Amino acid sequence: MFKGLLRKVLLAPVVLLLLFEEWGWAPLAALFARLARLPLWAWLERRIAGLPPYAAMLVFAVPMLALLPVKLLALYLFGHGKSKLGLTLLIGAKLLGTAVMARLFQLTQPALMQLSWFARWYPRWKAWKDGLIEQVHQSAPWRAARAFKADVKARARAWWLQLKA
Repeated sequence: MFKGLLRKVLLAPVVLLLLFEEWGWAPLAALFARLARLPLWAWLERRIAGLPPYAAMLVFAVPMLALLPVKLLALYLFGHGKSKLGLTLLIGAKLLGTAVMARLFQLTQPALMQLSWFARWYPRWKAWKDGLIEQVHQSAPWRAARAFKADVKARARAWWLQLKA
């Protein structure tokens, strides 16, 4: 019983993180990909996409490590009573980090898949993550939230149409 409760408690933040990543991954990557319209940025992306596997892994890992001090600063701010500033910094770092990581993964995935251990573990990770996300999507709270969102959208649309009439 305790093990099951502990698992649920530990799994909750993971699920929240995965839901955020799932929500933001594609749109933020697409937003970041727009920078490729700039010649210098396009050149940089071509260079990244052409990296050998271990160099691609290094390029993919560097932003995670670069954002660590920013996240630690946010924790410091929380500890010193500056909750709003800490939360703003943490959310900003998460959004920027997700955008950068998503775009870098798009650029480096072909090279990373050449690494046997990555090619073996990535599909397992993806299947586990997708299964977990699907469980959340099938849960009663998620379905209730989706129904509430649809109801709010429908009411807002009806209200807007009444205003226009």
